[in-house]
Amino acid sequence: MSSRTPPPRIGPYLVERQLGSGGMGEVYLAYSVAGEPLAVKVIRPDRTDPHSRARFEREAAIARTISGTGRVARFIDGDPFAEQPWLAMDYVPGRPLSDVVQGQGPLATSLVASLGALLAEGLAAVHAVGLVHRDLKAQNVILGDFGPVIIDFGLGAFLGASKGSLTQAGTVIGTVRCMPPEQALGDVDVTYAADVYGLGTVLLYAATGHYPYDGVRWEAVAAQVVNSEVGPDLSGLPSELAPILGSMLAHKADDRPSLDEVTRQCADLMRLLGTSPARARRALIQETTSKDDPTMVFPQPDAPMLDRLDSLERVLREEELSESNASAPPANGQPGMEPAPETDADTPLPLVPKPERGGQAAPVSEKPADTSKAQPAKPGRPPASRRVAEELRTRYATGPELAWSKR
Repeated sequence: MSSRTPPPRIGPYLVERQLGSGGMGEVYLAYSVAGEPLAVKVIRPDRTDPHSRARFEREAAIARTISGTGRVARFIDGDPFAEQPWLAMDYVPGRPLSDVVQGQGPLATSLVASLGALLAEGLAAVHAVGLVHRDLKAQNVILGDFGPVIIDFGLGAFLGASKGSLTQAGTVIGTVRCMPPEQALGDVDVTYAADVYGLGTVLLYAATGHYPYDGVRWEAVAAQVVNSEVGPDLSGLPSELAPILGSMLAHKADDRPSLDEVTRQCADLMRLLGTSPARARRALIQETTSKDDPTMVFPQPDAPMLDRLDSLERVLREEELSESNASAPPANGQPGMEPAPETDADTPLPLVPKPERGGQAAPVSEKPADTSKAQPAKPGRPPASRRVAEELRTRYATGPELAWSKR
């Protein structure tokens, strides 16, 4: 997708410039009313359908509960029901791992082990709330002065929502090389093992500069990925890393190690190489960052942007006032009539959580919402997309009981 003139605003955020684009859409540097920089991703309309939008709404609420790690860019906000859905994440200063390897060459073995241990710990926090990233690749790992951070978390709800994802070449070209076989075969509800495989492709790229499978067309790559008789290309991989990455890239999901095992094996390897995890992390940061690199600097809005930020709050307040006046009682003093709630005939029924291995599925209430009592109109009524989002939250009963994933 080619770059284009950035929109002035996305949701409540003021856009400064485009950061990148890809098969899923475009990502922009934007600012909140308070001046906080964020990375806002706009999803291509042809990548969405009622199911993917509803799935994103559910997973986004769960994503906000992730804690215990700084290795995953936080999910801040999003609107899956906008004409062009968008999501806002932490802005992470730094360079993608793919750019670092292309510019400096593959990383030393101890640094790859450090990268693996740190990212495995971060992904474990994601899995702890029952979510799967589904799109791990070198472009989605940012290396900065804190170390590696995984970005684009939350796009998995769109990526995994339809079994037709492999038919859209614009989406697959950049990710099929990192897909586990089960995902390439169209399994929507991939397990935690899919992220273990994805992390394995990231570490292989960091150590060698190539992915486990390659080809001219994405269809040819996918054919290799799903063929159990075609092993991953581990050429150039240091022998010390071969046992770890070989198991992470196993064709069968059940043959891959857990993230805890990956962390432990990587930590053991660092010690075997004569360093400690803390020292290796420090070396990783020193080798992949530079004080002279402008991407390492936290963005600061220039004078024109500051003027636009100053006006943003006024615009938003005028919009709120307009909505408040529109929903106020008529001049004759009769109460205003509340419009019927907007619904989408294509909105899917609530998905029933699948039970964890050896456990029971969490109960999901099938009792419909009580709409018998009319609610009076209230000033400052939220826009339709937000009302639909709130309705979906109620229907899906989003909460800890839905924080599940097939293991």
